[in-house]
Amino acid sequence: MKSIRELYRIGVGPSSSHTMGPKRAAELFLQQYTHADRYVVHLYESLAATGKGHLTDQAVLEVLGKEYTTIRWHPEKCLPEHPNAMTFEAFDEQGELLGSRTFFSVGGGAIRELGQEDKESESVYPLTTVKEIMEYCSQKGITYWEYVVECEGETIFDFLETVWETMENAVTRGLDNQGVLPGSIGLSRQAWRFYRRCRNASDDMQQTGLITAYALAVSEENAGGGIIVTSPTCGASGVVPAVLYYLQEQQQLKRRDILQALATAGLFGNVIKFNGSISGAEVGCQGEVGSACAMAAGAAAELLGGTVRQIEYAAEMGLEHHLGLTCDPVDGLVQIPCIERNACAATRALSCAQMAILSDGTHHITFDEVVHVMKQTGHDLPSLYRETSTGGLAKAYAGRSRNK
Repeated sequence: MKSIRELYRIGVGPSSSHTMGPKRAAELFLQQYTHADRYVVHLYESLAATGKGHLTDQAVLEVLGKEYTTIRWHPEKCLPEHPNAMTFEAFDEQGELLGSRTFFSVGGGAIRELGQEDKESESVYPLTTVKEIMEYCSQKGITYWEYVVECEGETIFDFLETVWETMENAVTRGLDNQGVLPGSIGLSRQAWRFYRRCRNASDDMQQTGLITAYALAVSEENAGGGIIVTSPTCGASGVVPAVLYYLQEQQQLKRRDILQALATAGLFGNVIKFNGSISGAEVGCQGEVGSACAMAAGAAAELLGGTVRQIEYAAEMGLEHHLGLTCDPVDGLVQIPCIERNACAATRALSCAQMAILSDGTHHITFDEVVHVMKQTGHDLPSLYRETSTGGLAKAYAGRSRNK
């Protein structure tokens, strides 16, 4: 299992799999074929179906050059291994093919080449299930974040400090920014309005109102092409920072507390990524927002003083109650239902943590079992519910637009 440095990636929205991943693939291809006369890039299935709304073409053209590159869209064609597939071709001045490479954008900004394992980094975690990790932590009397440090080293906190600074900045920018988000929908930013109304609302509205405002702030920054952290993806980037930002304010937490919570959240996200998937194109939004909710719930339970079993229970609930969640973005944009969904998942994450803390942590379905079920459920979902914008809410919106 890889480092959590591979899970938390700092970059520009709106999509880790459809923007950050293709850009990284283009950079690798360009390194090999720097002197080609022109390039042709083939985008398949989900990358082709929602690529324009996710700015996939712009990310690729930024690297290879608009004047040298042709994008070809193949939404109906599927390649093996993953639905986010792309083939890069380089040609010389005579039009002869110099070479080609096929990549898959597997979620969270990570890429894998056809027929190969991810070679960008080494594995650092010997234990790959929460059951194994929980038993190990219980035997040694340590918590999850201490296991992360044991595997990653103390320098992981320097990395997490940068991650948290980026998350905080995304919250504060999003609370101030107003206007309409880019794209065909004409969706207005709402975070600043929620935040101001919440400040004048009754006490019983504060938790939901503030967490909602913080989640909207980051998600709107992502949709607007701002700098965010994949946690575990761009489309789900508002959940973890919203919950931690709220708890930091309400409990006057130390910086170190937040960094430790981020380590715990990253560990649970890593397990999902390793044993399941965080790719909306592969398993639907349960792998994105569902995973983010699990990460945030586990981190919150730790900050509330939970045991390793209570933390696992909180994370399990966060993922379990997003099972079957579809990815059907309207007009291929990371806006509807993505932005509000981040807010709903953030409020649910804290509720899951509070429920777990009120219990003794005993429950019947384990986190690892839910990860397995999530992966199988995602594979059982028809492709129109896996980030192709051909079903669900996307279809409803498209039909309404045509009837106007």
